Amino acid sequence: MAKKKNVTNAMRLLNAAKIEYDAIEYEADAVGENFGVEIARLTGMPCDICFKTLVARGDKTGVIVACVPVDAEVDLKKLAAVSGNKKVEMIHVKELLQLTGYIRGGVSPIGMKKKYPTYVNQTAEEHEKIAVSAGVCGCSVMLSPKDLQNATNCEFKNIIR
Repeated sequence: MAKKKNVTNAMRLLNAAKIEYDAIEYEADAVGENFGVEIARLTGMPCDICFKTLVARGDKTGVIVACVPVDAEVDLKKLAAVSGNKKVEMIHVKELLQLTGYIRGGVSPIGMKKKYPTYVNQTAEEHEKIAVSAGVCGCSVMLSPKDLQNATNCEFKNIIR
């Protein structure tokens, strides 16, 4: 397991579950408007293994979480279909902290305030390891898709355009 000075809530949960991961730090001040792609560039990782975490609300199920490659766009109709909703809308950024415990740019699918249904784009399963936010701007965790599933109870589905 990775040892780091500032351990995030997501890392604490991974440590407690004895899930191996690598912490990948980057200079958060260097990240511009397109967070995910910039983080991939700064860390030297390909975009297809770097996943961004998005939070939405379904008309039937309420809050749901989607993780998609940083250079991809979530397809809200596909997300609605796999989550049992007729309609899904992204939540407003003002709601992020209250719902997840994380701020914009640092939302991790691991360790949110509540266990929301989580859907990760199925391309994640094509890789040995993927990166998701560690729960703060400036740090990601690299772990296997199976370990992410163990930590979040996520489902792998086709949810991108």
